[in-house]
Amino acid sequence: MNLEQTIKNTIIQKAKPIGFDEFMELALYSPVLGYYRSGSQKFGEQGDFITAPETSDLFGYTLARQCAQVMNGENDILEFGAGSGVLAAQILFELGRLGQLPNKYYILELSAELQHRQKQTLTKVLPELMDRVVWLDALPQHFLGVVIANEVLDAMPAKRLIKTQDDFVELGVDCKDDQLVWQPFGQAYVNDQMLLPNGVDIGYTTEVNARAMAWVDALSEVIDQGLVLLIDYGMGRDEYFHPQRGEGTLRCYYQHKASDDPFVHIGEQDITTSVNFSDIADQAINGGFTIAGYATQAMFLISLGIDEYLLNESDENKRITLAQQVKQLVLPAAMGESFKVLALTKNTQVKLKGFSEQDLTYKL
Repeated sequence: MNLEQTIKNTIIQKAKPIGFDEFMELALYSPVLGYYRSGSQKFGEQGDFITAPETSDLFGYTLARQCAQVMNGENDILEFGAGSGVLAAQILFELGRLGQLPNKYYILELSAELQHRQKQTLTKVLPELMDRVVWLDALPQHFLGVVIANEVLDAMPAKRLIKTQDDFVELGVDCKDDQLVWQPFGQAYVNDQMLLPNGVDIGYTTEVNARAMAWVDALSEVIDQGLVLLIDYGMGRDEYFHPQRGEGTLRCYYQHKASDDPFVHIGEQDITTSVNFSDIADQAINGGFTIAGYATQAMFLISLGIDEYLLNESDENKRITLAQQVKQLVLPAAMGESFKVLALTKNTQVKLKGFSEQDLTYKL
Protein backbone atom coordinates (compact mmCIF):
# COMPACT_ATOMS: atom_id res chain seq x y z
CA MET A 1 0.00 0.00 0.00
CA ASN A 2 1.39 3.42 -0.89
CA LEU A 3 1.44 6.38 1.46
CA GLU A 4 -1.35 8.28 -0.29
CA GLN A 5 -3.71 5.33 0.19
CA THR A 6 -2.65 4.99 3.83
CA ILE A 7 -3.60 8.64 4.42
CA LYS A 8 -6.93 8.18 2.63
CA ASN A 9 -7.66 5.11 4.74
CA THR A 10 -6.84 7.08 7.92
CA ILE A 11 -9.42 9.72 6.96
CA ILE A 12 -12.03 7.10 5.98
CA GLN A 13 -11.57 5.20 9.25
CA LYS A 14 -11.99 8.40 11.28
CA ALA A 15 -15.03 9.32 9.17
CA LYS A 16 -13.98 12.97 9.31
CA PRO A 17 -11.20 15.23 7.98
CA ILE A 18 -7.78 15.23 9.61
CA GLY A 19 -5.83 18.40 10.46
CA PHE A 20 -3.19 19.50 7.98
CA ASP A 21 -0.58 18.98 10.70
CA GLU A 22 -1.60 15.30 10.90
CA PHE A 23 -1.44 15.03 7.10
CA MET A 24 2.02 16.66 7.11
CA GLU A 25 3.19 14.30 9.88
CA LEU A 26 2.10 11.26 7.85
CA ALA A 27 3.52 12.56 4.56
CA LEU A 28 6.92 13.46 5.99
CA TYR A 29 7.50 11.12 8.91
CA SER A 30 5.56 7.86 8.37
CA PRO A 31 7.89 4.88 8.94
CA VAL A 32 9.58 3.68 5.72
CA LEU A 33 7.28 5.59 3.32
CA GLY A 34 7.42 9.14 4.77
CA TYR A 35 9.56 11.67 2.92
CA TYR A 36 12.18 11.93 5.67
CA ARG A 37 12.07 8.19 6.45
CA SER A 38 12.59 6.84 2.93
CA GLY A 39 15.95 6.23 1.30
CA SER A 40 15.56 8.74 -1.51
CA GLN A 41 18.13 11.49 -2.11
CA LYS A 42 16.78 14.74 -0.61
CA PHE A 43 19.66 17.19 -0.43
CA GLY A 44 21.86 18.61 -3.16
CA GLU A 45 21.57 18.70 -6.94
CA GLN A 46 20.32 15.10 -7.16
CA GLY A 47 17.68 15.74 -4.49
CA ASP A 48 14.71 18.08 -4.14
CA PHE A 49 16.33 21.15 -2.60
CA ILE A 50 19.73 22.59 -1.66
CA THR A 51 20.42 23.79 1.87
CA ALA A 52 23.02 26.39 2.84
CA PRO A 53 25.60 23.80 4.03
CA GLU A 54 25.22 21.97 0.68
CA THR A 55 25.81 25.28 -1.11
CA SER A 56 29.17 26.04 0.46
CA ASP A 57 31.50 24.85 3.22
CA LEU A 58 31.87 28.52 4.11
CA PHE A 59 28.37 28.49 5.66
CA GLY A 60 29.41 25.98 8.32
CA TYR A 61 32.85 27.52 8.77
CA THR A 62 31.29 30.93 9.44
CA LEU A 63 28.66 29.46 11.76
CA ALA A 64 31.50 27.77 13.67
CA ARG A 65 32.96 31.20 14.40
CA GLN A 66 29.76 32.10 16.23
CA CYS A 67 29.88 28.82 18.16
CA ALA A 68 33.52 29.44 19.07
CA GLN A 69 32.58 32.68 20.80
CA VAL A 70 30.77 30.76 23.56
CA MET A 71 32.78 27.51 23.65
CA ASN A 72 34.94 26.99 26.72
CA GLY A 73 36.39 23.50 26.29
CA GLU A 74 33.68 21.85 28.38
CA ASN A 75 30.59 22.77 26.33
CA ASP A 76 28.81 20.55 23.85
CA ILE A 77 27.03 21.19 20.55
CA LEU A 78 23.61 19.73 19.76
CA GLU A 79 22.42 19.79 16.15
CA PHE A 80 18.83 18.95 15.26
CA GLY A 81 18.01 17.15 12.03
CA ALA A 82 21.53 17.16 10.62
CA GLY A 83 20.54 16.28 7.04
CA SER A 84 23.44 14.73 5.17
CA GLY A 85 25.90 15.53 7.98
CA VAL A 86 27.69 18.18 5.92
CA LEU A 87 27.03 21.03 8.39
CA ALA A 88 28.33 18.98 11.32
CA ALA A 89 31.49 18.23 9.34
CA GLN A 90 32.00 21.89 8.45
CA ILE A 91 31.51 23.10 12.04
CA LEU A 92 33.76 20.44 13.58
CA PHE A 93 36.49 21.05 10.98
CA GLU A 94 36.54 24.79 11.59
CA LEU A 95 36.28 24.53 15.38
CA GLY A 96 39.23 22.14 15.27
CA ARG A 97 41.18 24.71 13.26
CA LEU A 98 40.25 27.38 15.81
CA GLY A 99 41.21 25.14 18.76
CA GLN A 100 37.63 25.31 20.11
CA LEU A 101 36.29 21.77 19.65
CA PRO A 102 33.23 20.84 21.72
CA ASN A 103 33.45 18.09 24.29
CA LYS A 104 30.71 16.23 22.38
CA TYR A 105 28.85 16.96 19.12
CA TYR A 106 25.37 15.53 19.59
CA ILE A 107 23.07 14.94 16.62
CA LEU A 108 19.39 14.42 17.32
CA GLU A 109 18.14 12.53 14.27
CA LEU A 110 15.05 10.30 14.18
CA SER A 111 15.57 9.00 10.64
CA ALA A 112 17.72 5.85 10.59
CA GLU A 113 18.47 6.41 6.91
CA LEU A 114 19.71 9.98 7.47
CA GLN A 115 21.64 8.90 10.57
CA HIS A 116 23.46 6.33 8.41
CA ARG A 117 24.22 8.99 5.79
CA GLN A 118 25.53 11.39 8.47
CA LYS A 119 27.86 8.71 9.85
CA GLN A 120 29.20 8.06 6.33
CA THR A 121 29.84 11.77 5.75
CA LEU A 122 31.60 12.37 9.05
CA THR A 123 33.63 9.15 8.97
CA LYS A 124 34.91 10.01 5.51
CA VAL A 125 35.81 13.63 6.29
CA LEU A 126 36.76 13.63 9.97
CA PRO A 127 37.54 10.06 11.12
CA GLU A 128 39.77 11.41 13.90
CA LEU A 129 36.81 13.21 15.53
CA MET A 130 34.24 10.41 15.43
CA ASP A 131 34.71 9.70 19.14
CA ARG A 132 33.19 13.14 19.84
CA VAL A 133 30.05 12.59 17.73
CA VAL A 134 27.03 11.03 19.48
CA TRP A 135 23.60 10.33 17.96
CA LEU A 136 20.51 10.83 20.10
CA ASP A 137 16.85 9.95 19.63
CA ALA A 138 15.59 12.28 22.37
CA LEU A 139 16.63 15.50 24.08
CA PRO A 140 19.26 15.13 26.82
CA GLN A 141 18.04 15.87 30.35
CA HIS A 142 20.58 18.66 30.86
CA PHE A 143 22.57 20.57 28.28
CA LEU A 144 25.32 23.21 28.31
CA GLY A 145 26.57 24.63 25.04
CA VAL A 146 25.27 25.50 21.57
CA VAL A 147 22.09 24.21 19.94
CA ILE A 148 21.86 24.47 16.13
CA ALA A 149 18.66 24.03 14.14
CA ASN A 150 19.17 24.78 10.45
CA GLU A 151 15.96 24.39 8.42
CA VAL A 152 14.28 22.39 11.19
CA LEU A 153 11.29 24.53 12.21
CA ASP A 154 9.94 24.80 8.64
CA ALA A 155 9.54 21.01 8.47
CA MET A 156 7.53 20.75 11.70
CA PRO A 157 3.88 19.84 10.96
CA ALA A 158 1.77 23.01 10.95
CA LYS A 159 -1.94 23.73 10.98
CA ARG A 160 -3.55 25.70 8.15
CA LEU A 161 -6.25 28.23 8.97
CA ILE A 162 -8.76 30.02 6.77
CA LYS A 163 -10.74 33.18 7.60
CA THR A 164 -14.52 32.81 7.56
CA GLN A 165 -17.17 35.46 8.17
CA ASP A 166 -16.56 35.49 11.93
CA ASP A 167 -13.41 33.56 12.82
CA PHE A 168 -10.39 31.63 11.66
CA VAL A 169 -11.19 27.92 11.31
CA GLU A 170 -8.84 25.03 10.76
CA LEU A 171 -8.40 23.88 7.17
CA GLY A 172 -8.37 20.10 7.28
CA VAL A 173 -7.78 17.36 4.72
CA ASP A 174 -10.68 15.14 3.57
CA CYS A 175 -11.08 12.31 1.07
CA LYS A 176 -13.88 12.76 -1.46
CA ASP A 177 -14.36 10.59 -4.56
CA ASP A 178 -10.99 9.01 -3.73
CA GLN A 179 -9.29 12.44 -3.93
CA LEU A 180 -7.60 14.36 -1.12
CA VAL A 181 -9.18 17.81 -0.79
CA TRP A 182 -9.14 20.79 1.58
CA GLN A 183 -12.07 20.84 4.01
CA PRO A 184 -12.67 23.63 6.60
CA PHE A 185 -13.61 22.54 10.12
CA GLY A 186 -16.73 24.10 11.62
CA GLN A 187 -15.57 25.50 14.93
CA ALA A 188 -13.37 28.57 15.48
CA TYR A 189 -9.66 27.89 15.99
CA VAL A 190 -8.53 28.95 19.46
CA ASN A 191 -4.94 29.05 20.72
CA ASP A 192 -3.87 31.54 23.38
CA GLN A 193 -0.18 31.14 22.51
CA MET A 194 -0.40 32.64 19.04
CA LEU A 195 -1.83 35.89 17.72
CA LEU A 196 -3.81 35.85 14.48
CA PRO A 197 -4.20 38.70 11.96
CA ASN A 198 -7.07 41.19 12.19
CA GLY A 199 -8.93 42.84 9.36
CA VAL A 200 -8.11 40.32 6.64
CA ASP A 201 -10.54 39.23 3.93
CA ILE A 202 -12.73 36.14 4.05
CA GLY A 203 -10.74 33.28 2.53
CA TYR A 204 -7.39 34.58 3.80
CA THR A 205 -5.26 31.50 4.51
CA THR A 206 -2.28 31.18 6.83
CA GLU A 207 -0.42 28.70 9.04
CA VAL A 208 0.29 28.35 12.74
CA ASN A 209 2.77 25.95 14.26
CA ALA A 210 1.97 24.78 17.78
CA ARG A 211 4.55 22.00 17.47
CA ALA A 212 7.35 24.50 16.96
CA MET A 213 6.19 26.28 20.11
CA ALA A 214 6.20 23.00 22.05
CA TRP A 215 9.71 22.31 20.73
CA VAL A 216 10.91 25.66 22.10
CA ASP A 217 9.32 24.80 25.46
CA ALA A 218 11.10 21.43 25.52
CA LEU A 219 14.44 23.13 24.75
CA SER A 220 13.95 25.65 27.54
CA GLU A 221 13.49 22.82 30.04
CA VAL A 222 16.77 21.04 29.21
CA ILE A 223 19.17 23.92 28.49
CA ASP A 224 20.87 25.01 31.69
CA GLN A 225 23.23 27.41 29.97
CA GLY A 226 24.01 28.20 26.37
CA LEU A 227 23.14 29.54 22.94
CA VAL A 228 20.45 28.44 20.49
CA LEU A 229 20.83 29.34 16.80
CA LEU A 230 17.67 28.96 14.70
CA ILE A 231 18.27 29.38 10.96
CA ASP A 232 15.31 29.16 8.62
CA TYR A 233 13.23 30.95 6.04
CA GLY A 234 10.60 33.06 7.70
CA MET A 235 9.76 36.51 9.00
CA GLY A 236 8.30 38.50 11.86
CA ARG A 237 4.57 38.53 12.60
CA ASP A 238 3.70 41.73 10.70
CA GLU A 239 5.21 40.43 7.48
CA TYR A 240 3.98 36.87 8.06
CA PHE A 241 0.37 38.05 8.37
CA HIS A 242 0.56 40.77 5.70
CA PRO A 243 -2.88 41.20 4.09
CA GLN A 244 -1.36 40.42 0.69
CA ARG A 245 -0.02 37.06 1.93
CA GLY A 246 -3.51 35.62 1.50
CA GLU A 247 -2.43 32.16 0.34
CA GLY A 248 -0.20 31.45 3.33
CA THR A 249 3.38 30.17 3.17
CA LEU A 250 2.88 26.48 2.33
CA ARG A 251 5.52 25.27 -0.14
CA CYS A 252 6.34 21.85 -1.54
CA TYR A 253 9.62 20.88 -3.22
CA TYR A 254 10.02 18.07 -5.73
CA GLN A 255 13.15 17.77 -7.87
CA HIS A 256 13.94 21.48 -7.37
CA LYS A 257 10.49 22.58 -8.48
CA ALA A 258 8.31 24.46 -5.98
CA SER A 259 4.52 24.22 -5.76
CA ASP A 260 1.77 24.77 -3.19
CA ASP A 261 0.05 21.39 -3.75
CA PRO A 262 0.76 18.92 -0.92
CA PHE A 263 -1.56 16.28 -2.43
CA VAL A 264 0.81 15.21 -5.24
CA HIS A 265 4.06 13.20 -4.97
CA ILE A 266 3.07 12.23 -1.40
CA GLY A 267 6.11 10.80 0.38
CA GLU A 268 8.33 11.95 -2.50
CA GLN A 269 8.24 15.74 -1.99
CA ASP A 270 9.19 17.99 0.89
CA ILE A 271 6.39 19.99 2.53
CA THR A 272 7.24 23.16 4.45
CA THR A 273 5.80 26.33 5.93
CA SER A 274 7.71 29.53 6.71
CA VAL A 275 8.60 30.32 10.30
CA ASN A 276 6.76 33.00 12.26
CA PHE A 277 9.80 34.18 14.22
CA SER A 278 7.69 36.46 16.43
CA ASP A 279 5.79 33.45 17.78
CA ILE A 280 9.05 31.60 18.39
CA ALA A 281 10.61 34.61 20.14
CA ASP A 282 7.59 35.13 22.41
CA GLN A 283 7.56 31.47 23.39
CA ALA A 284 11.31 31.51 24.02
CA ILE A 285 11.02 34.52 26.36
CA ASN A 286 8.21 32.76 28.25
CA GLY A 287 10.53 29.78 28.66
CA GLY A 288 13.34 31.82 30.21
CA PHE A 289 15.43 32.57 27.13
CA THR A 290 16.81 35.97 26.18
CA ILE A 291 16.63 37.13 22.56
CA ALA A 292 20.30 37.70 21.74
CA GLY A 293 19.90 38.69 18.10
CA TYR A 294 17.78 38.45 14.95
CA ALA A 295 19.16 39.16 11.48
CA THR A 296 19.05 38.12 7.86
CA GLN A 297 21.32 35.22 7.00
CA ALA A 298 23.32 37.58 4.78
CA MET A 299 24.13 40.08 7.53
CA PHE A 300 24.77 37.32 10.08
CA LEU A 301 27.39 35.71 7.83
CA ILE A 302 28.90 39.07 6.88
CA SER A 303 29.13 40.08 10.55
CA LEU A 304 31.13 36.90 11.21
CA GLY A 305 33.53 37.61 8.35
CA ILE A 306 32.54 35.20 5.58
CA ASP A 307 34.37 37.51 3.16
CA GLU A 308 37.66 36.82 4.96
CA TYR A 309 37.65 33.25 3.64
CA LEU A 310 37.65 34.69 0.12
CA LEU A 311 40.47 37.12 0.87
CA ASN A 312 42.56 34.32 2.38
CA GLU A 313 42.21 32.03 -0.65
CA SER A 314 45.35 32.35 -2.80
CA ASP A 315 44.17 30.12 -5.67
CA GLU A 316 42.28 32.41 -8.06
CA ASN A 317 40.08 29.66 -9.53
CA LYS A 318 39.06 28.49 -6.06
CA ARG A 319 38.39 32.07 -5.04
CA ILE A 320 36.06 32.56 -8.03
CA THR A 321 34.19 29.37 -7.09
CA LEU A 322 33.91 30.46 -3.47
CA ALA A 323 32.67 33.90 -4.52
CA GLN A 324 29.83 32.29 -6.49
CA GLN A 325 28.92 30.17 -3.45
CA VAL A 326 28.93 33.17 -1.15
CA LYS A 327 26.60 35.01 -3.51
CA GLN A 328 24.07 32.18 -3.10
CA LEU A 329 24.27 32.55 0.67
CA VAL A 330 24.08 36.35 0.91
CA LEU A 331 22.36 37.86 -2.12
CA PRO A 332 18.73 38.94 -1.55
CA ALA A 333 17.52 37.05 -4.64
CA ALA A 334 19.05 33.83 -3.30
CA MET A 335 19.14 32.85 0.41
CA GLY A 336 20.42 36.10 1.89
CA GLU A 337 17.16 37.89 2.76
CA SER A 338 14.53 35.13 2.99
CA PHE A 339 16.55 33.17 5.56
CA LYS A 340 16.84 34.62 9.05
CA VAL A 341 18.91 33.78 12.12
CA LEU A 342 17.35 34.01 15.58
CA ALA A 343 19.67 33.63 18.57
CA LEU A 344 18.43 32.68 22.03
CA THR A 345 20.59 32.58 25.14
CA LYS A 346 20.13 31.32 28.66
CA ASN A 347 22.45 32.19 31.57
CA THR A 348 24.98 33.45 29.00
CA GLN A 349 26.10 37.07 28.93
CA VAL A 350 27.84 37.63 25.61
CA LYS A 351 27.44 40.14 22.78
CA LEU A 352 27.23 37.87 19.76
CA LYS A 353 29.43 38.82 16.80
CA GLY A 354 26.87 37.52 14.32
CA PHE A 355 24.63 40.51 14.99
CA SER A 356 27.24 43.27 15.05
CA GLU A 357 26.23 44.57 11.59
CA GLN A 358 22.47 44.10 11.94
CA ASP A 359 19.97 43.30 14.69
CA LEU A 360 16.31 43.25 13.70
CA THR A 361 14.99 42.18 17.11
CA TYR A 362 12.74 45.26 17.11
CA LYS A 363 10.86 43.73 14.15
CA LEU A 364 9.78 40.65 16.10
